[in-house]
Amino acid sequence: MNQREKEQYLREYMALKSAGKPFFPYAVAKDSLMACVVMAAIITMSLVLGAELGPKADPTTTTYTPRPEWYFFFLFELLRVIKPAELVPLATIGVPTICMILLFLLPFYDRGPERRPERRPIATATGIFVIAAMGFLTYKGAESGPPTQIDMPTPKAVIAQGPQFTALYEKGRQVVAQSGCEACHKFGDNGNDGPGPQLTHIAKNLPRQAIARTLVNPTAPMPSFQALQQKDPAKFNAMVTFLSQLK
Repeated sequence: MNQREKEQYLREYMALKSAGKPFFPYAVAKDSLMACVVMAAIITMSLVLGAELGPKADPTTTTYTPRPEWYFFFLFELLRVIKPAELVPLATIGVPTICMILLFLLPFYDRGPERRPERRPIATATGIFVIAAMGFLTYKGAESGPPTQIDMPTPKAVIAQGPQFTALYEKGRQVVAQSGCEACHKFGDNGNDGPGPQLTHIAKNLPRQAIARTLVNPTAPMPSFQALQQKDPAKFNAMVTFLSQLK
């Protein structure tokens, strides 16, 4: 903006300012009216639709899986993406704090007079990228299942083998879910995409004996389940049974 454009802008600004309306009571009344409309809408929705409070809290339960509110799903998913433990403070504190600081300092480091988005390509591209990233992470966080649950339907082939085999399959599902396997593997919509392979159809590639050997002598960083095999063979057998039916 050159000197001539600046002077023209100031003249137009002063003309509009002199013909404008005062902040009080015009702007105050308009903002107060809008605030009342918003409050009325919230009260009406709370009375008509209600709020999902859920069951009464039980401090003795061991099956409850805490999850954040939907507007924190992007941070929740960010923690799932950043695997190393030493980088967890960066995901929980560092990234949000840096973003908030950059937002607060925006008027100081962006002094450009342009307001049209197409004339501010860097700011526009940054805003689109941040919104898209938050939207994608929010979607992934909402879609991810609980870390101690595998929401997969029981195969018909398992049910056909009778209630005893089905009970063994369900017990194996619970053992796998509670053993932390979903931290590195994915079962249907539950778990993570890595660093381990997806196990949704693991039995198509490995027979039962190979699955058992892999659990006892795995490839790093996967932990060994040899201790479970020795201390509780029934649980280990249920675990192998469950994995051997994922086809």
